[in-house]
Amino acid sequence: MNAYDAIVLAGGAARRLGGADKPGVRVGGRALLDRVLHACAGARATVVVAEPRGTDRPVVWAREEPAGGGPLAALEAGVRGLDTPRGPVAESVLVLSADLPFLGEPTVRRLLDALEGDAADGVLLADGDGRDQPLVAAYRYAALRRALGELKAEHGDLDGLPLRLLTRTLGLTRITDPVASFDCDTWDDIAAARSRIREHGRVLDEWITAAKNELGIELDVDTGVLLDLARDAAHGVARPAAPLTTFLVGYAAAQAGGGPEAVASAAAKAAELANRWAQEADSQQGAEAKPGDAASPDAG
Repeated sequence: MNAYDAIVLAGGAARRLGGADKPGVRVGGRALLDRVLHACAGARATVVVAEPRGTDRPVVWAREEPAGGGPLAALEAGVRGLDTPRGPVAESVLVLSADLPFLGEPTVRRLLDALEGDAADGVLLADGDGRDQPLVAAYRYAALRRALGELKAEHGDLDGLPLRLLTRTLGLTRITDPVASFDCDTWDDIAAARSRIREHGRVLDEWITAAKNELGIELDVDTGVLLDLARDAAHGVARPAAPLTTFLVGYAAAQAGGGPEAVASAAAKAAELANRWAQEADSQQGAEAKPGDAASPDAG
């Protein structure tokens, strides 16, 4: 995957949410905008088209003219934000809306890889029903900039123009991802996303990602190793030993310089101790259960 830039549109009116601050709505404890910014964290430059706000990582802010002028006006503002003097713009530009709770880096990589391997002007994500999502897409910067310029020359400005005018002028291909393309337009969508976050098989990864963001740490570790350690400590020692042991492993890893290798080493040592503790307890219980080890009261 080559270098890319990103434009995130986060300034809509959210009328179907009653005018709520949609980018700031939390799903799984994280603002929708921050979830999207995490998915495109590999971008060289990221322009967010909205009023400035606090975000988990630094971005460049831009605003469409007039404010609330619709997606094409916002997209043009994002392109202008990339054009400011910071060096050449990347050949590939990721364009995202700020209401995608399940977008992740693997889907971003799929879009960009598909664009690199194709002669098209862009690659869109399609939902499970085959509907195009032009705000979950990777475009060739030159083609996107040219198409926006042509539309502006034709219509005078881009205020209120629909996105389909853009997609009609570009040569596009599509990949399908019904999960990553899920967007939150209504409170029912928000409720569905919050419920899905807590599903078995997803909740731990979601929680760990949220916790790392909240604590300001970047650390990829084998969660299976830590879960196995917690199980061994709870079974072989006592239930409260599980969270206390994992805390001590984290502290020991930090003292050793941090990183996945330090966590794995500390976890292995603690797991071995928990196993020895369990074996000792099993051995003791076995000895106490053996008959005839002590003299019978009737002996002699």
